[in-house]
Order: sequence, then C-alpha cells, then structure tokens
Amino acid sequence: MKKLFLLAFVMIACVLSSGAQKIKGSDTLLPLSQKEAEKYMDKDQSSSVTVTGGGSGVGISALIEGTTDIAQSSRKIKFEEKQKISESGKSVKEVIVAYDALAVIVNRDNPVTNLTREQLEGIFTGKITNWKEVGGNDVKIVPYSRETSSGTYEFFKESVLKNRNYKSGILSMPATGAIVQSVSQTKGAIGYIGLAYLNNADVKAVHVSYDAGATFTAPSVSSAKDGSYPIVRPLYYYYITSQEKSVRPFIDYVLSPEGQATVSEIGFITL
Repeated sequence: MKKLFLLAFVMIACVLSSGAQKIKGSDTLLPLSQKEAEKYMDKDQSSSVTVTGGGSGVGISALIEGTTDIAQSSRKIKFEEKQKISESGKSVKEVIVAYDALAVIVNRDNPVTNLTREQLEGIFTGKITNWKEVGGNDVKIVPYSRETSSGTYEFFKESVLKNRNYKSGILSMPATGAIVQSVSQTKGAIGYIGLAYLNNADVKAVHVSYDAGATFTAPSVSSAKDGSYPIVRPLYYYYITSQEKSVRPFIDYVLSPEGQATVSEIGFITL
C-alpha cells in the first residue's frame, strides 16, 4: 500500500513539474514575457512560468548552463555561444517573438528634439560632449548606456555607433528602468531604451535621422512598422532543441493572435 501511495505521489509530482518553465535574460523583453506568462498560466492552470531579467548575455549563459528553459534576448546569439552549446552535444533553436524600436531619450527640459545617427555616434563615443554642439544649451552631455551583458548595448553599438567603441568611462546601467530614472533626474543626460519603457513623463524621445538630417522620425509602433523609424530590431527566444516538447506550448501561445495582441498591449511591434 505504501509503495502504491509513493508511486502515485511521484507521478503527480512529475505531472505538476512538467509544466514548469524558466525564462531568463533580456530586460527589454522582461515586461512582455511576464505578461505573456501571466496570461498563459491563466489559460492553463497546471502550468508554471517564471520570468527573470539580467540581460541577454546572462539568459544565453543560463541556457548553456542548463539553468533556464528559454533565453530571452534582444540580440542574436553569438557564434561562440552557439559553439558552446554544440560542444555539449546539443543544438539551439531561435524564434523571433516580436520587434522593438529603440528610443533615444533625453530629459524633458532638454530643448533638443532631433539628432542624426552621426551626432548620436559622436555623443556616445565621446567626440561630442556639450549640448550646444548639437543645437542645445551650454550643458555637459551625460550619456547613459546599458552594461556589456545587455543585448541592447550590443545592438545600439552595432546600429548607431557602427561598431565603434563607447566612450571611456560611460555610465553603464544594470537595467533599462535605471536608465529612464537617471535621464529623468539629470538635465544633460541621454540614454537609449526599448519602446515599451517609454512611459515616464520626465523623459522624451528624440527624433532620429539615418539620412544625414534629411528626415527625422520619432519612435513609435507605426513608424517602426512602416520602416520610417530606423532603429528597429527583432526580439528572440532561444531554447535547446531537445526541450522543444516542453517549451513549445508557451512559445506557440506567444506567437498566437492572443499572444501577439499582448505584444501590442505592452508596446512592442507584432510579427
């Protein structure tokens, strides 16, 4: 009788744990994954999805180490990261779950509203140090960046800085929310964030030009969708192929019309 009870207990525990999922990585994706997980668990009461941030690099490292089921990332997986997975006898799958417009933000009291890619490059590489150099007041520019483990840090460097190095001693923030707070409290500050985080009245997004100042466009869902806003990137989920059966139901939900409606609700761009 005791053996039967123990067997039944083990079987129930296996069923309950089979629906448990861990998602880790990109802070940009954090609000989306959290909301998707919440709605998914409402639909499937037996499921359990926990979501944590830390940065894209942290999420992919956790995937390599086997401590997360899904790595959420705002950049593509690197060759050396794929190689580590391959060396362990595994393979990885990539799924684009949404798109994001990267907003460049300044303090609301800053009169500057337009910046070219070249000016942004100058600011974040340290060549431009005062707002008067780009049509603003005689105020020192204080640029804020994400830290190096962030996919947003890498995408901004690739797209905006054209792979040039950030200025020495740039103020690196551990999370997107910290950049918003810092820019809101510093008159000369500038930073970059995912569009979904553009919800603080004390900061404003500048219009950006990638055609040397011929046209300037504000970041929005519509300008990202029609291609007029230039700083747009895909957002990814990565998982180990052998785990597909367990992770795919949640991913398929995110890709479904209901899941993509949440993408719009949070402020990202649907597929």
